[in-house]
Amino acid sequence: MTEPTWQPSATPETLRRRARLLADIRAFFARRDVLEADVPALSAAAAQEPQLDSLACGDAGWLHTSPEFGLKRLLAAGIGPVYQLSHVFRAGETGRWHNPEFSMLEWYRPGWGYPAVLAETEALLVELGAPPLARVGFDEVFTRLTGLDWRRAGADELQQRAAGAGLAPESEPAGLDDARRFEFWLDALVGLVLGPDLGRSAPCAVCDWPPSLAGLTRIRPGAMPVAERFEIYWQGVELANGGTELTDAATLRERFDRDAATRRALGKPCLPVDRALPAAMDAGLPDCAGVALGVDRLLALLLGFDSLAPALPFAADRS
Repeated sequence: MTEPTWQPSATPETLRRRARLLADIRAFFARRDVLEADVPALSAAAAQEPQLDSLACGDAGWLHTSPEFGLKRLLAAGIGPVYQLSHVFRAGETGRWHNPEFSMLEWYRPGWGYPAVLAETEALLVELGAPPLARVGFDEVFTRLTGLDWRRAGADELQQRAAGAGLAPESEPAGLDDARRFEFWLDALVGLVLGPDLGRSAPCAVCDWPPSLAGLTRIRPGAMPVAERFEIYWQGVELANGGTELTDAATLRERFDRDAATRRALGKPCLPVDRALPAAMDAGLPDCAGVALGVDRLLALLLGFDSLAPALPFAADRS
């Protein structure tokens, strides 16, 4: 039996730099009168997104994958601008840029849309030492990097392009209907082709996403509807995502139902659904915009690391 590795993953110098980064983030929001919150990490409900898996804690509930739901309930209660800087947990996420437990910064601005919160994200990143953001529309960058117009392409075309990027056709789960096949391969191309190519010289915000990848952001209607969201990539790594938040409870329940159906089609367990956030929306979640940012990834990129582990006090294999 080998002895456990007791030493930290990060050097003392990196740990001190990490502490300064956390302090600088808090100072940034203190100057802007954004309140720091501390919502529970344990919840009676689990994440519904098909690409996420919550960590179970027995009868105690589920560790949160994000403080989003708690923060939005505080917004509905009238707390005003709010943020949280805390650990979050995701099952099965171990790798070069993933750790099952990691630090997330998430904040919300009542009365704002995503252009304003994107500008604030840029201000924060620049203050913390990153270059200014580049901005590009999803349609433009998707066509440039894949050669496809996602609005006209079918699931088979997306699958063929993904196969050219190295993802085998048999990666598609069995039993998906046409809409879910399209969403599966569209999301796969984002991870395989878009993300790794973006933000090489400076962080890049990709704006106005396909409605099928809206998450919990608002969809702007029209002849060419888009999800009012953005994702920021730096050196090929997804760093942050945000947008104008969905505030309609009926639409939220529909998206929960759709996510549950997709989870069943993927062979994943159906987990307890959050009921408090829809109730908060019924009571009156204000129009707002929000952002979630991976703090460990930001530190690693600022310090020039090529993986997450050296930015963590103790990575998963040493925890």
